[in-house]
Amino acid sequence: MMEIAIVGFVFALIGCLLAGLVGGYFLARFLFKKAMKDNPPISRDMIKAMYRSMGRTPSEAQVNQTMKAIDNAQKNPRR
Repeated sequence: MMEIAIVGFVFALIGCLLAGLVGGYFLARFLFKKAMKDNPPISRDMIKAMYRSMGRTPSEAQVNQTMKAIDNAQKNPRR
C-alpha cells in the first residue's frame, strides 16, 4: 500500500513539473511578443525618419554609421 502512495506522489510531481514547464514557456513567449510589440527594434527606416525629422537628408553612409553605433552601444553598455 505504501508503494502505491509513493508511485502516485512521483507521478504527481512529474506532472506538476511538466505543467510548470509548459506554462512557463507560453508565459515567456507571450511576454516576449508583448515587449517586442511595445518596443520594436530600431530599423533603417526609423533612422531615416529620424534624420528627416531633423531636417536632414540621410545618406546611406550616415544610416550605416548610426546602425553600427547602436549595435556597439547594445553590445557594450555603459554602467
